[in-house]
Amino acid sequence: MKTTVFMEPGKVVLQDKPMPTIQADDDVIIKVVRACVCGSDLWAYRGFDKKEAGSLNDGHEAIGIVSAVGAAITTVKPGDFVIAPFTHGCGHCAACLAGFEGGCQNHSDNFSSGFQGEYARYQHAEWSLVKIPGQPEDYSEGMLASLLTLADVMATGYHAARVANVQAGDTVAVVGDGAVGLCAVIAAKMRGAKRIIAMSRHEDRQKLALEFGATDIVPERGDEAVAKVLALTNNAGADAVLECVGTELSTETAIRIIRPGAAVGRVGVPHTPKIDVATPFMQNLVLAGGPASVTTYDKSLLLKAVLDGEINPGKVFTKSFPLDQINEAYQAMQNREVIKSMIVVAQ
Repeated sequence: MKTTVFMEPGKVVLQDKPMPTIQADDDVIIKVVRACVCGSDLWAYRGFDKKEAGSLNDGHEAIGIVSAVGAAITTVKPGDFVIAPFTHGCGHCAACLAGFEGGCQNHSDNFSSGFQGEYARYQHAEWSLVKIPGQPEDYSEGMLASLLTLADVMATGYHAARVANVQAGDTVAVVGDGAVGLCAVIAAKMRGAKRIIAMSRHEDRQKLALEFGATDIVPERGDEAVAKVLALTNNAGADAVLECVGTELSTETAIRIIRPGAAVGRVGVPHTPKIDVATPFMQNLVLAGGPASVTTYDKSLLLKAVLDGEINPGKVFTKSFPLDQINEAYQAMQNREVIKSMIVVAQ
């Protein structure tokens, strides 16, 4: 089969690799239909994270068809159309029962990788895979795109809103205008926020944020951004901040624009050499977040919201690439020519 391999910063290539096989009773092999490039995949591609040359891709988002199942699998069967969440919760440990399967206590291998290829092995699949009614051909390309967001970015955006405790009537600020940040705008609106401040410097992302429910756009960064958000909130600060980047600047900004006693929902993969804990302490702030509870959110509300047409997060995919153009898909995201690249693997 063909799959993506990391070669060096700025270069991934497609190579022939052996087909994945069932290695444990709770494994499932998935024929990938659609995959994509995540913002977190770019850390190694840009040379910011160390990654071994010749190693498997970091891709962790896919929808596809079950092709084989382990002996312990009872919830899906070959031929089922599924969302493959990037987390692999067990569904019955204390963390999973509380709706935080990103921290599943029964698995050390709780996260997907290697999904930018024709087939992938999905571990601990009994509870975590999410079945989609019907087959891929039953859906439009736009609907397939929205279903693909449910493997990560839409659920991650929702996670930010959940852990920030967004309530009806709140004023919410979203730090970050990538796919997760844009999905966080959708999530804030779903949870009833009356005002959503999207912090974005890029016109295409600003337009989509407004379409998704943002009421205000703040293009500034640093001190100017803080001053602008405080001015928009009569110097009170936002009732919740959704931090969807993970850098030192984005984290610092989130802490500075929130009102005392509120919560920052942090879902940007942390790349912060340090974090200020004194300011949150003095302001009684909650810093919450981590890997999203993808299966929980998909099964409880997000899959239905997509299928019913209530939300359309697939619009974050602004260009599609065939699998053999995987490096171009990475380059397009690195150069900000697209918001998020979708990979068409099979029909």
